[in-house]
Amino acid sequence: MHFLELFLIAVGLSMDAFAVSICKGLSVRRLEVKHTLLAGLYFGGFQFLMPVIGWLLGYRFEAMIQSVDHWIAFVLLALIGGNMIKESFQADEELSDDFGFRTMVLLAVATSIDALAVGVTFAFLEVKILPAAGLIGVTTFTLSALGIWIGHVFGARYKAKAERLGGVILILIGLKILLEHLGIL
Repeated sequence: MHFLELFLIAVGLSMDAFAVSICKGLSVRRLEVKHTLLAGLYFGGFQFLMPVIGWLLGYRFEAMIQSVDHWIAFVLLALIGGNMIKESFQADEELSDDFGFRTMVLLAVATSIDALAVGVTFAFLEVKILPAAGLIGVTTFTLSALGIWIGHVFGARYKAKAERLGGVILILIGLKILLEHLGIL
């Protein structure tokens, strides 16, 4: 997998955390550096950890499903992307200005579940997981920290668009993987 593809996956996976960060930024009365750092560390950290866990699971079971791995990658990425697009049209959930451990861990886990599935896909595609997960984590850290600031300054009007874009990116990458394995590309 090429760097550009990994980067696009990282951006796509970061969109949920970015959208939640925008909402968290909206709820902050007085923006402080710690808000941006906390969001970046929680969201980026979990977006790093989850693909590694998914990769370990996928690697363990790779021999059993190697003949259909490209279909699994396509279906997982399409489902994740489709769900992100669907969620972008739903009413926003109300978020508080709480940056406590429990709140942030719950949000970080909720926004990184899709990264677990991508990690499984990475195992099937024999992607080197630590550099890939590192790129996902750093990208999510950056976009989450930026999301806090954007939410505080500009408001929520870009949240849905960011989720839609992330979903479309993941679906297109899944389609590309499938078409490559079928010999069409």
